[in-house]
Amino acid sequence: MISIPLHVVADSANVSKEGKLNIFGIFQRILASSFPATHPSLALVFTIEADSGDTASEHALMVDLVDSDGKRIANIDAKIKFAQVPGKKANHNQIVLLNGLNFPKPGMYEFKIIINGEERAFVPLELSEIETPKK
Repeated sequence: MISIPLHVVADSANVSKEGKLNIFGIFQRILASSFPATHPSLALVFTIEADSGDTASEHALMVDLVDSDGKRIANIDAKIKFAQVPGKKANHNQIVLLNGLNFPKPGMYEFKIIINGEERAFVPLELSEIETPKK
């Protein structure tokens, strides 16, 4: 069985030389003064966990960013393979850095994490318009 026990949006993330996953600035909402809005940089961070029986083969990973109407804003496709540890679960940390994402309107968006054609997790992200003071 493959699962996604950790999934967040953050300002940035990295993996230390000791293998520790460091996540900086987790958030669920972006404020923008107007739309369409371009967000300079964010990191989608998630951990994929696989039982020992799922580590032998390659798996299709897809991440879709969709708006509240289900319209795809961005898409990433990749293949993943786990290091085999007999009799133990395998973990694979993913850090997807996204620069210059364009959000056409305010509202709810979500990152869908799909493995082998099956949605395993989603990360909600709200885009809100802030009113700027009028002069």
